[in-house]
Amino acid sequence: MNKLIIPAIVVAAAVATPAWSQAQQPQGPRFQPKAYFEMPLEKDPTRQVRLQSVVIPAGAGNQFHRHPGDQWWAVQEGEVTYTVKGQPPRVLKAGDFVYVPRGTIHRNQNVSANSARAIELNITDKDKPQTEPVP
Repeated sequence: MNKLIIPAIVVAAAVATPAWSQAQQPQGPRFQPKAYFEMPLEKDPTRQVRLQSVVIPAGAGNQFHRHPGDQWWAVQEGEVTYTVKGQPPRVLKAGDFVYVPRGTIHRNQNVSANSARAIELNITDKDKPQTEPVP
C-alpha cells in the first residue's frame, strides 16, 4: 500500500500544478511588444536605446509604473488612455504622442473596443529593469 501512496501524490501534484499556476497568472489581454532594435547609446555606454512597436488589444492596460530613463510614445492606430499618477487621464489618438521623463509614474490603457498600436522610443539606464511597477 505504501508503494502506491508516493506515486499517487506525485501524480496528483503534477495534475494540480498547471491549474494552480494558471490561476496565479493575471487574466485578460496583454500588451504585445515587438522590438525593432536595442543597442548602447552612442557616446554613453551606460545607457541604451530601444525602439519597439506595441499592439494593445481592446481592454488591455498596464499598472502604474516608471522607467529608468526617458520614453517617447506615439499612437499609430486606435486610442490609448495615458495617465500620469495624480493627473486626469488623457485620450491619445492616432498621431498623438507623449514624452515621459525619467521616473514619471504613469500607465497606458486601451478602454476602447478596438486594438490600438503605438511605437515607443526608450533611452534608459543599461542593465536595469526597463519597467518598475509602482503601487
